[in-house]
Amino acid sequence: MATDEALPLSEHLGELRNRIAKILIGWAVGFAVAWGYKEEIFGYLLAPAVEALSPEQGKLQAIAPTEIFFTYVKCALLAGFVLSLPLWFWQIWSFVAPGLYPSEKKTIVPFVLSSTILFGGGAVFGYSIVFPLMFGFLTGFDSDFVISAWTMKEVFSLTSRMFLVFGIAFELPLFVFFLSIAGIVDSGQLFRATPYAVLAVFVTGAVLTPPDPVSQIFLAVPLMALYLLGVGVAWLFDTRRKEQTEQEEPEAAPPPSG
Repeated sequence: MATDEALPLSEHLGELRNRIAKILIGWAVGFAVAWGYKEEIFGYLLAPAVEALSPEQGKLQAIAPTEIFFTYVKCALLAGFVLSLPLWFWQIWSFVAPGLYPSEKKTIVPFVLSSTILFGGGAVFGYSIVFPLMFGFLTGFDSDFVISAWTMKEVFSLTSRMFLVFGIAFELPLFVFFLSIAGIVDSGQLFRATPYAVLAVFVTGAVLTPPDPVSQIFLAVPLMALYLLGVGVAWLFDTRRKEQTEQEEPEAAPPPSG
């Protein structure tokens, strides 16, 4: 890690508080912007669920007086979070940066960009591929005596949770990479832990997704590929760091002559 002088705990806490405040302000601005388009965002986000319903039940229901209002509030909060994601990642990586080597501190912009792209890629993957299959599977149990009639609150809860699960799950390469640069584990240990990672990924998929095999498999398989991608990136940086360390070490003094 970097050799910067350690800061007192109070300064670390003060910096953390300032960065959290900036994140919350950015989130509030994103929420205000999203609130003006709440119905459009809600309709787009829940389109896979609505399309999976039968023509007779092609609309969601609200069964509580405040359900529509508070669901729109949650929808705007989710959209505001997504809009402010670059700020979130910038503040997170800026807080971590003092503990990195000087050459690694310069990568904060790529870190922010890659974090945002990975989250967006995971969310888009879940929305465009997994959600239609998942909701189609769940409505496949309709019959002559029972038909799916979902409430907007429950569908939004499931959709938003899966949206966040896929977005956060696709951050796995950066998490694996951070474990490596933090010195917690090296790329070799990460690669040797692949069988355990496979087990952890499938267990995680079973816990975080609904009880349907479609969403579980479509979460677990990309996660495994992303884990290996993270191991590969960690190996490249391990090699690069080792070369840099060897260059910075002073040459050993020659042994004294007899």
